[in-house]
Amino acid sequence: MSGLSTSFQHTPQAQPASLPAPPPVRPQPARPAPVTIPVPAAEIFAVANEYIDANRLDAAERMIGHVLAAMPTQPEALHTKGLILFRRNRVAEAAELMERSLTAGGFGRATHFRNISEVYRILTRHDEALVAARRAVTLDPADPLGPFNLAMVLYDRLEIDASIAAARHSVDLRPNLPQSHMKLGQALLMKGDMGPGWDHYEWRYQIPGAQALMPKTEQPQWDGRELGAGQRLLLVGDQGFGDVVMFSRYIPWARARCQDLTVACSAEMEPTLRRMFPGVTLVTRWDLIGPFAYYCPFSGLPRLHGTRLDNIPAATSYLQADPPRSTLWRDRLAARLPPGHRRVAIAWAGRPTHNNDINRTITLDTLNPLFDLEGVTFVSIQKGPATAQIAGYKGRAPLLNLDAEIVDFEDTIAVLDNVDLLISVDTSVVHFAGAMGRRAWAMIPYAPDWRWLMTRADSPWYPSLRLFRHELPRRWDLLVPKVADALRDFIAR
Repeated sequence: MSGLSTSFQHTPQAQPASLPAPPPVRPQPARPAPVTIPVPAAEIFAVANEYIDANRLDAAERMIGHVLAAMPTQPEALHTKGLILFRRNRVAEAAELMERSLTAGGFGRATHFRNISEVYRILTRHDEALVAARRAVTLDPADPLGPFNLAMVLYDRLEIDASIAAARHSVDLRPNLPQSHMKLGQALLMKGDMGPGWDHYEWRYQIPGAQALMPKTEQPQWDGRELGAGQRLLLVGDQGFGDVVMFSRYIPWARARCQDLTVACSAEMEPTLRRMFPGVTLVTRWDLIGPFAYYCPFSGLPRLHGTRLDNIPAATSYLQADPPRSTLWRDRLAARLPPGHRRVAIAWAGRPTHNNDINRTITLDTLNPLFDLEGVTFVSIQKGPATAQIAGYKGRAPLLNLDAEIVDFEDTIAVLDNVDLLISVDTSVVHFAGAMGRRAWAMIPYAPDWRWLMTRADSPWYPSLRLFRHELPRRWDLLVPKVADALRDFIAR
């Protein structure tokens, strides 16, 4: 939900980043006068920006390359090339080009400051991001994306009240701007103000590009009323795997309000949901859904339920392991793990496509302070490319790699049923453990997802969960030793 846009269109573009921040390029004391763009050049930039919005990055880069070959310091060309690099995940390079654009005469354009504030935010250069975002608002007070970007920066700085104020300002300027409503909703939910929080969060699927996650239908979204015979309700397991686990607790509540319920979910989640909710029709493809009267995404159910912090349903143990699968893994682990050791499952990387993955995924060696402890055996339930890092493991504690043996989430659940503790970054396995009521420690980002609230070390969604919070953004070197100290105490009990 990024606030980065082209210079000529206010179209938000969500894009993750992965490159480290470069040394800041300091503006020169004496700035040249703003550059006036000749009409033909302006047309070139307009077309290039249309290409960027259409994700035709190669075509946009060729076009801007011709401009920069003739005018290497042309501010708009530098900034536009920065937009292209940002969309290619080369965010540090994008920042450098956008800084050069400002010092070359592009410093009067509010869009440039708004865009570079988003680039700085992604790079966790939060002080610079805040200055740029405020400058954008000053230069163009009527632009609703200015305070929206400011709200994004303030949220990442954990200045939540100020983020709420900025998001409200953006909504005041353009009441139908969905990303501003969503950011306002996230900030309110972070504070635990769930009534208005759910209402604003409901705008999330009106953000451009989000509709692909929901069915294309003329049928209305469910409002929570009881449905009679012949009125079929479709629930959609939207968002990530962890969200599906978290919000599946509302299926019994919805099921009590309709006689005919169908759940659409990913193929990965289908076996678990089928086992959790026998008798519910599950489909994994849109073309198999059939007719329905109403639909609702999983993430819309808390609003309809009227969820507040004190009435979250099924807070404990609404997910159990499949007994035969759990027995199978009990025997497997018993045959391969040292007796008398604490068994600690670990996961250190989420999906790379997650829009906040840069703030939650780490490398295995970041956890080295844990691996020097005695009396513990680590069980890796990590899946995907990150498992290749295990080949370089040099810790004192034994580490069992289950990547090749964990076939699906049912295996993951069964393994969690046979360990003493899960230590993980903020990814789906935390939700599985929490829904099972199993002990889990989650290392969450500095500016965490709204569901983890502001300062709590526990979670009303998952009482068995303990949260470890950052003191500073991405300073895992400060956070992991705290987890190691807690684990040392846990082993000694």
